[in-house]
Amino acid sequence: MLKAARVYICIVDGFNRGLGKIIMWGVFVMAAILLWSSISKTFFNPSLWTLEVAQFAMVAYYILGGPYSIQLGSNVRMDLFYAEWSAKKKAWFDAFTVLLLMFYLGVLLYGALNSTAYSLGYFGKDSLSFWWDLFVSFITGGPDAAAEKLGYIERSPTAWRPYLWPVKLIMIIGFVLMLLQAISEFIKDIALIKGETL
Repeated sequence: MLKAARVYICIVDGFNRGLGKIIMWGVFVMAAILLWSSISKTFFNPSLWTLEVAQFAMVAYYILGGPYSIQLGSNVRMDLFYAEWSAKKKAWFDAFTVLLLMFYLGVLLYGALNSTAYSLGYFGKDSLSFWWDLFVSFITGGPDAAAEKLGYIERSPTAWRPYLWPVKLIMIIGFVLMLLQAISEFIKDIALIKGETL
């Protein structure tokens, strides 16, 4: 069990650390988009796409950077009493709060799955069955069979009208990665409570 926990932590932490170090450069992507927006509004015809692309880049930056932020412990916490506690007491408290975080991330993931299913044209109430049908169709019949399961693809109501499913898919990926990282942190806290090193 301890070996499996080590392997899980190594894989999840390594992946999220690598992704986080790449995503942290996304702030420059957002700055470049907004700089182009300012330049195009001043000297040329204003670009229709800049505001939404900047918003999509910010979503990717925030959501995909979340797992690395959890890993670093750089989330906001009330440090009034926490700083004075022993490492074991901190681990107990962190294990409890990580359980709450996992529940919250599960709710967010469920909402993201529903929202993304809606953006792909599914208007029913059971989006999990839609995802299962889409997956089975893709495996058995390929992309064309999966495309038959899709309905009216949602677009933004703005003048540029981009498809919304890509940014919603990024949200699903980010919530899954944050949930995996939260499980990793929970395992580390339990190991610290037991006095084991991972």
